Amino acid sequence: MVSAKTFATWAVAAIAGVAAAPSELHHVARRDCGSKGNSVSQAETAPGGQTSTSGAASSGDDSTCVNSPTSRQCWLPGYDLTTNYYENVPDTGVVREYWFNIENTTASPDGYEMPVQLINGSFPGPTIIADWGDTVIVHLTNSLQTNGTGLHFHGIRQNYTDQMDGVPSITQCPIAPGDTYTYKWRAVEYGTGWYHSHFYVQAWDGVFGGITINGPATANYDVDLGHLFLNDWYHQTADELVSHAATGGPPTAVNGLINGTNTYNDTMGSRFETVFEAGKKYRLRLVNAAADNHFRFMIDNHTMEVIANDFVPIVPYNATQLSIGMGQRYDIIVEGKDLTDGDFWIRAIAQEACSESDAVDDVKGIVRYSNSSTSEPTTSAYSYDDSCADELSSNLIPHLAINVSSEYISTDENVGVMVQDNALLWTMNKTSMHTQWEYPTALQLSQKNETWLSKQNAIRFPQVNEWVYMVIHSPFAQDHPMHLHGHDFWLLDAGYGNFDLDQTDRLTLVNAPRRDVAMLPASGYMVIAFPTNNPGAWLCHCHIAWHTSEGFAVQIIERESEIEYDSDALNKTCTNWSNYVASVDLFQYDSGV
Repeated sequence: MVSAKTFATWAVAAIAGVAAAPSELHHVARRDCGSKGNSVSQAETAPGGQTSTSGAASSGDDSTCVNSPTSRQCWLPGYDLTTNYYENVPDTGVVREYWFNIENTTASPDGYEMPVQLINGSFPGPTIIADWGDTVIVHLTNSLQTNGTGLHFHGIRQNYTDQMDGVPSITQCPIAPGDTYTYKWRAVEYGTGWYHSHFYVQAWDGVFGGITINGPATANYDVDLGHLFLNDWYHQTADELVSHAATGGPPTAVNGLINGTNTYNDTMGSRFETVFEAGKKYRLRLVNAAADNHFRFMIDNHTMEVIANDFVPIVPYNATQLSIGMGQRYDIIVEGKDLTDGDFWIRAIAQEACSESDAVDDVKGIVRYSNSSTSEPTTSAYSYDDSCADELSSNLIPHLAINVSSEYISTDENVGVMVQDNALLWTMNKTSMHTQWEYPTALQLSQKNETWLSKQNAIRFPQVNEWVYMVIHSPFAQDHPMHLHGHDFWLLDAGYGNFDLDQTDRLTLVNAPRRDVAMLPASGYMVIAFPTNNPGAWLCHCHIAWHTSEGFAVQIIERESEIEYDSDALNKTCTNWSNYVASVDLFQYDSGV
């Protein structure tokens, strides 16, 4: 259902009186990368259709404000925490360039050796590090023996760079074995993201890593410890698991990992460890990179200050535990206790309300206060309710306040299931997505082909700078992490039961939570909103690995007449893929995304 109304201009205001925040980056990035000083300048399309050029100063222009452990609200002259990052982006003139190689190998994250697919031989993969406004270039070579690939930069809005979104069958053909593809995009936001393969279920064989975009923050801290990945883990390949999921239900995780490591059966492997100093404040960038486990995260006897959800800085709030769904990120600050010795458990507890795991209470790491300690902690977890619900919306208040118009166009999406060839498929509006690896949406659009098949599950929005309200209903007693590419979305409402747009008085239009992944409640609904200000073909899907593979997705075709493509790169990749497929007689057996 699509109904048209008038677009109203965004209201923008910065919330005053909030403390500031980030720290010097303290990673060791396992990568082969170099930085080049090419100047890259482009116009960013701002909310409401206004156009601002990178380099335009914000209203909070204070050249004396320098980012430091005591002034994390600052960044560059003219750019700080009050800057509307949807409109104004620093023109740094810096290019961060990376060379990634994906190959088949083996690894033992929990001591049990498994065949994996890794980038540059590391697990998780190398961290992409850039500053707000930098340009990032990633050269991706596929050295896998029998798989295509493609790399999605999760949370990166790809403002006017749809072709760089890295989704085979949507924005590109898969990269064939032996081929190389170059991604280039601008860091128009700052905070914490991650990248992962969007080819089949390859990400959960190890093809993922972190994205850190340095910028201002909403609270002060001393040290940025970087990403803390939370994963479920299986002693089967993802290919074997997805077959099980389609015919026998979701597989049970045998273990879980924190930053790519854990013990198994108390006989092998090792825990993740980090050392705190008394009085120091540490920033941690939490990412749930699991295939199918929702985690509750905590550090025993420590309180977390939460400063961002996904790529959106928020008004800080304190918590002893965090509910984090697949694909979601939270930036937290933890202060070291007044100790010179002591050991505390870090916990990622799989929530049994929506997760299948044999390691519910054993996905752990350790915070130590002494480098020399080897003791196992004896601390106890905080009490918690087993639940897969999101953090309370009342806690997730964006620091940069942007209101949603009450004038909108709308689409209503109903989740369902069907059985085909004895396999379970997920549907949205009675259609299970099935796109073609060899004929992606980008190629179709570049050829001006107006023939859309129902199985492409495309929703077209040609309107310019209007608000879309998307209502998603699910009758099933399972929570689903819904992810939208190409946008942050505003979470206007979510709950149990049914919703229709006659109930708009229930919607939060004033500074609603903003993010790119939110939980669709079991037997419930969610209402999200986004402006049509970024031309492209954008996937919207459940981030449970098996569900995406089984067709739980739609694609949003936004302002298609304005989408620009590099036809040479597109055609070259597709030709190489077609030649590879012909040589091995490859059959596509999932949704294509």
